[in-house]
Amino acid sequence: MMSTVTTEKKTICYHCGEFCPDDTITIDDKYFCCQGCKFVFELLSSNNLDNYYTIEHTPGKRSTLTSINKYAFLDLPEIREQLIEFSSKNISRLTLDIPQIHCSSCIWLLENLKRINPSIIDSKVNFLKKEVSIRFDESKISLRQLIELLSSLGYEPNISLKNLDKTSLNKVKPTYAIKLAVAGFCFANIMLFSFPEYLATDGIVSVEFKKFFGYLNILLSLPVFFYSASDYLKSAYQSIKQKIINIDVPISLGIIILFTRSLFDIISQSGSGYMDSMSGLVFFLLIGKFFQQKTYESLSFERDYKSYFPISVTKLT
Repeated sequence: MMSTVTTEKKTICYHCGEFCPDDTITIDDKYFCCQGCKFVFELLSSNNLDNYYTIEHTPGKRSTLTSINKYAFLDLPEIREQLIEFSSKNISRLTLDIPQIHCSSCIWLLENLKRINPSIIDSKVNFLKKEVSIRFDESKISLRQLIELLSSLGYEPNISLKNLDKTSLNKVKPTYAIKLAVAGFCFANIMLFSFPEYLATDGIVSVEFKKFFGYLNILLSLPVFFYSASDYLKSAYQSIKQKIINIDVPISLGIIILFTRSLFDIISQSGSGYMDSMSGLVFFLLIGKFFQQKTYESLSFERDYKSYFPISVTKLT
């Protein structure tokens, strides 16, 4: 167990590391800056969670002791239904935005909430997004009581209008996944039909087979060009229309050149074309865009106007 650190006659709070205004709030040789930090220490000690203080030095956040009615709005059924992600019988699950998460001690404590209150079944922290997903028995602990417990521990959730908006601008759209699947299917089959051109020498594969495989490649390349690559082509068109050059312009130019040159070569029998290269280019571009969107989704810190509006207000008469 760590001992209290003193610096220039100022005592540091054993829980949160803030300077204590005086030495009146103490337990044994441990000093606390407020009753909130003392309460959290007593709560953790009574539940055998003292390891919280051994993982990091002064890992805690100052406890948020608020008025008893601050979270009264969470008792409203319409608010509860919008915050709860899943509910089956008495078991409910929700994900909360907790900006105070900053170290391994925070993760350890939040993932051991069930040891503080057995009504909490389990909890899992997403450190990058500073979120905690909690599954709890709503017949034993209400949503309001759960939020009040987190606030008493110094991890007050950020609950705003944005939390009620279930849509995400960064989620991969279903149509995009279909475009990726179509491009992958066509690319694999075009590569398969192009094997005779890759491996055979002159005279081994008849002209009729070459024409047949060439026309099959054209048929398979049409959905890749007109459907899977449509986003790049539309973006390039809009860019040129506005007299602006973006990154989609050279990409679209390459796709169009590969497609038209391959059409000419196959139809005129002057070559096998480059339909495999065109479909492969579109397929790998879509894969790169998929991983880019997933990365933005996990590392998004953007806040819109809804983040600054509360869900409810308290009117004092």
